[in-house]
Amino acid sequence: MTNMKMIAGGVGVGAVIAMGALGVVLAEAPQPASTQIVSQDEEPTMTLPETTTSTTAQTEVETPVATPEVTAEPAPTP
Repeated sequence: MTNMKMIAGGVGVGAVIAMGALGVVLAEAPQPASTQIVSQDEEPTMTLPETTTSTTAQTEVETPVATPEVTAEPAPTP
């Protein structure tokens, strides 16, 4: 029984090592961040997109109320 446990433990350790090696091999290297060179004479500027606001609410509901296409009669009760 102890030989079987040792073999199973060895197989488990081998699987963990193999998964670790595959993780290292298949991992993607992070891409370097793009750098923007700004001269010391210029101050960096921040650009923001325009903001749009809605001043009036919609008067109609966009989705109509659902109505069943087929109507069934209720089941008879005993």
